Amino acid sequence: MGSTADKIKGKANEWTGEAKQGIGKATDNEKLQGEGAAQELKGKGQQALGAGKEAAKDAANKVADAANKNL
Repeated sequence: MGSTADKIKGKANEWTGEAKQGIGKATDNEKLQGEGAAQELKGKGQQALGAGKEAAKDAANKVADAANKNL
């Protein structure tokens, strides 16, 4: 999966997790709050993975550009 897809899925999980937590708090449902917190954390992890992939790709492109200039 590409960096953009990871970021999009991560954001969706983060928002869904936040919504679950809000609904859990409103209905006094601790289980739903916990599920929401876990899903939000998963989303943040997915976004970090996407950012890492993007940074690696950018670094590889810079190295390739520098190598091409030296040819």
